[in-house]
Amino acid sequence: MLFLQSQASRGIVGEKIEVHFIQTDGTVETVEAETGESVMQAAVFNDIEGVEAECGGSCMCATCHVYFEESASVLLPPAAEDETEMLEDAAAERRPTSRLSCQVKLTSEMNGIRISIPDRQY
Repeated sequence: MLFLQSQASRGIVGEKIEVHFIQTDGTVETVEAETGESVMQAAVFNDIEGVEAECGGSCMCATCHVYFEESASVLLPPAAEDETEMLEDAAAERRPTSRLSCQVKLTSEMNGIRISIPDRQY
């Protein structure tokens, strides 16, 4: 119940928003995603190349590593210790805006967010 209240306070779960995924060549892929799903799910459900998500979102592989735009940092929950540890093993460069996309749930405030895909996951 607490989870639903928390999600409700950040917008309606299942609301449609736009997410912009930026490939390493600069190509922008805009997808429609639902609030409450993870960024990883939005990428996988929309066949975004470069988000491998081998563990299916259980924070066990770091193959869903992405870079959020700096201005989005206020919208993101802090990274948990297990996510931080997994990011240490990420194949691509770790940056201050690095996150595992499986650990970030989309909210209505994230409508139009820009997320860059690293050059590799392996």
